[in-house]
Amino acid sequence: MPDAASFLLALARQMHDPAISHGRRRGIASVCSAHPFVLEAALRRAARTDTPVLIEATCNQVNQEGGYTGLTPDDFRERVWSIADRVSCPRERILLGGDHLGPNPWRHLGANEAMERAGVMVEAYARAGFVKLHLDASMGCAGEDPVLPDDTVAERAAWLASRAEAVAPGQSVYVVGTEVPVPGGTQEGMDHLAPTAPEAARQTALVTHDLFTRLLAPDVWKRVIALVVQPGVEFGAEDVELYDRPRAGGLVEALMTLPGLAYEAHSTDYQKPADLRALVEDGFAILKVGPQLTFAMREALYALDAIANVLKPGRRSLRDVMEAEMQADPSNWRTHYDPARAGWLRHYGYSDRIRYYWAKPAAQVAVTALVTELNDTGLPEPLVSQFLPALYERLRNGQIASTPEQIVMTAIDDVLDAYAGACGPVEG
Repeated sequence: MPDAASFLLALARQMHDPAISHGRRRGIASVCSAHPFVLEAALRRAARTDTPVLIEATCNQVNQEGGYTGLTPDDFRERVWSIADRVSCPRERILLGGDHLGPNPWRHLGANEAMERAGVMVEAYARAGFVKLHLDASMGCAGEDPVLPDDTVAERAAWLASRAEAVAPGQSVYVVGTEVPVPGGTQEGMDHLAPTAPEAARQTALVTHDLFTRLLAPDVWKRVIALVVQPGVEFGAEDVELYDRPRAGGLVEALMTLPGLAYEAHSTDYQKPADLRALVEDGFAILKVGPQLTFAMREALYALDAIANVLKPGRRSLRDVMEAEMQADPSNWRTHYDPARAGWLRHYGYSDRIRYYWAKPAAQVAVTALVTELNDTGLPEPLVSQFLPALYERLRNGQIASTPEQIVMTAIDDVLDAYAGACGPVEG
């Protein structure tokens, strides 16, 4: 396998190769999660299929101050590598990325201080060996307008790139662009959602190119691989906006005027497999997915919890533990859901706000206890059929082991499998 930077550069360049038809275009899923179960499923797939795996951390999740996971970039890398070593996934198969790297965690501060902290964060990611860096300086800081001029955003992105280059010259490839969906799904209705205007995509690329070439070494822009744009896909608490190919036609055509660049699509969770494939064929080489992976994990854990409730009536359920944790600290879900429906949405909503609670000590203890209980009792086939019908035939046929751990891994892997199918060429 070529090194990570070369692999990602080639992925972008193929979008402009006239010898490669749309049906032969390749993409890669970007696994955006720090949960150990999700990381393990992704790394097991990479080891099993002998393919690269792209794993990304966000600025709020992982930074030099710990982020909401308590992990620095070094810590996150060590978590990934530790799991990889355990499941026999070669480290050279792993591509690490940083998402939304910019002043967002400190935007309540003045621009100078917020950008300085963002610069320290970018250096920490680069030093830790993260190769793919999405530079996102699009948000205004204290005293600034919420939406900044293109040249200000581009200048700040170039400055952040200079911080990465200072500590790891020539190591990183970059993703730029300002039209980024709200991380974790939108809080509003989605009837207003529209693909990025073609001229807006071209303008962002042009202004960023000018600032990069003016402020940085000539080779740095050559390592910019993708532009984040909105293809018209999104998810909220209860709804998913599916990819509308004709509606995005102008944006897709605009890519041919952006030599060397691919598009990166955020919030592709819950798209149909055919829509994911259409995105790749239309130039979206990088498909971000995160909440759908922990959504699938939660579905499997809650199904296992239901089985345990049948086998041991009166036990305290995992769902009860998670409800107590979310009630004790509603900050991660209260503003995201209609109060009239929040009771079920905080557990089952597409936006998967429950994912912020799996790292709580009580949640970890409850998950461990559930797995231990079911390893002791076994998983009766009729109950698997009742609560896990999508996995029943595979378990019965011996395709997957009848263990709670394997059930959870398979549920996550089924989502990853849809992305793998979409990202591989469909023509020979």
